[in-house]
Amino acid sequence: MADGIRIGQLYPVGKPPGIGGPAQTRKPSVGDGGVSFRALLKANELKFSRHAEMRMQQRGISLKPEQLSEIASAIEAAEAKGAKDSLILYRGIAMIVNVPSKTVVTALDGGSAEGNVFTQIDSAVVIS
Repeated sequence: MADGIRIGQLYPVGKPPGIGGPAQTRKPSVGDGGVSFRALLKANELKFSRHAEMRMQQRGISLKPEQLSEIASAIEAAEAKGAKDSLILYRGIAMIVNVPSKTVVTALDGGSAEGNVFTQIDSAVVIS
């Protein structure tokens, strides 16, 4: 090796690797389905509207990751049936969900949901 490396120098004397050569771009790795992992996660992400977040906080509703996973599965089932706006009933919690965007629009606990009439929904999913 003709070029030595001196203390305080990262590369041999001359140009560092990749400088001055043709530009190289990295493409995100894609699985067999043609969709990147990040895009897949983003598509399956359950979102909460600001209104839903406020209502959940006011009513003391909190959900664990396992519960969110069950709710997301219910939304996927509703989506498979062609639902657009769905009522999800989950262990004493009622949620109105916009299915295509996977967004919880509002949430009610059992006491608040009792006696209400839910309109402008096209499906209901009951999770026990």
